Amino acid sequence: MTNNLHVCLSPALIPLYQVEDYIVVIIDIFRATSSICYGIDNGAEAIIPVSEVEECAAYREMGLAYLLAAERNGEVVPGFDFGNSPFSYTREKVSGKTVVLTTTNGTHALHLSRSAKKIVIGSFLNLTALSSWLKTQNDNILLVCAGWKNNFNLEDTIFAGAVIEQLKGRDFVLDDPAIAASDLYQLAKDDLSGYLAKTSHSERLKKLGIEKDIAFCLNVDITTSIPVLQGEKLIKLK
Repeated sequence: MTNNLHVCLSPALIPLYQVEDYIVVIIDIFRATSSICYGIDNGAEAIIPVSEVEECAAYREMGLAYLLAAERNGEVVPGFDFGNSPFSYTREKVSGKTVVLTTTNGTHALHLSRSAKKIVIGSFLNLTALSSWLKTQNDNILLVCAGWKNNFNLEDTIFAGAVIEQLKGRDFVLDDPAIAASDLYQLAKDDLSGYLAKTSHSERLKKLGIEKDIAFCLNVDITTSIPVLQGEKLIKLK
């Protein structure tokens, strides 16, 4: 039986898919899924994604010794340990620790996808490792782009196209968003940073003075770990 390789261009469109029929890849390139991949690769014991800032704060009230990370509109929420900059997820900071994380887009997309067969996390950092694993799965795949506040964005869609490129030669049926993502990736692949410099999210992050985060998130294949949701926690796929 031929499997489907589909792209959901925005979390707002998730209800249009029978999510329970897919392995879902959550994509939030600038910056949540890049930071999650980096943190898990750097030895974080687990990352717990939550939807709301209040849920994240509740872990402190429970007296649990977790690192609390909260981001809204690109900035760290006051009173939390850090946000979703990848530079907060170094081995020195997160190795052996559990991080509770809430972000504007990425954790929102993940929670809307919770009925999936399996949820894994994708970024340019783990592109080849992720794609190689997906090739071994005889199942439908849905690449979910976190976008920006339920709107389409370029960086997540282009990453979806990069995954599709790596899965070429497999017998998948693409939907129109997957074809569009693949075409966009062909436009961008020779100069990812140049192409994505014009994105609205890049502009937002530049105004916050964190261009280095953008550059870091476009590093390809610097990690090999694949974060997978197990219960409430993202852990390293064995």
